[in-house]
Amino acid sequence: QVNLAESGGGSGQAGGSLRISCSTSGHQFSYMGWFRKEPGKEREGIATISAHPGNEYYADSVKGRFTVSQDNIEHTLYLQMNNLKPEDTGMYYCAGTWGYVEPGVIRTSDFDSWGQGTQVAVSS
Repeated sequence: QVNLAESGGGSGQAGGSLRISCSTSGHQFSYMGWFRKEPGKEREGIATISAHPGNEYYADSVKGRFTVSQDNIEHTLYLQMNNLKPEDTGMYYCAGTWGYVEPGVIRTSDFDSWGQGTQVAVSS
């Protein structure tokens, strides 16, 4: 288990953009993901990416608006969030695993290393 560190959260307006980052402290996971937790709701998986060849999967709620990417030299995971909506408000967590993640499935239980989260607030 590795501690990950998110950064870059903050406030944005509907229609705007934000980018959040996640440092992996030099560790290379086979899969990484972004999850979101809104107040009163369970943590939701929104995007995953494999280390090689970098296959990406998105939840329907963010598909076409969010892009996950990774810098394998800097060991950093990114989430570019465009066309923000108020319902994107929540705590965003990055996660990693050296195991296998089924294509097209974003499950909290598949990941064993987590960050502390970074808050994103989107106003209308």
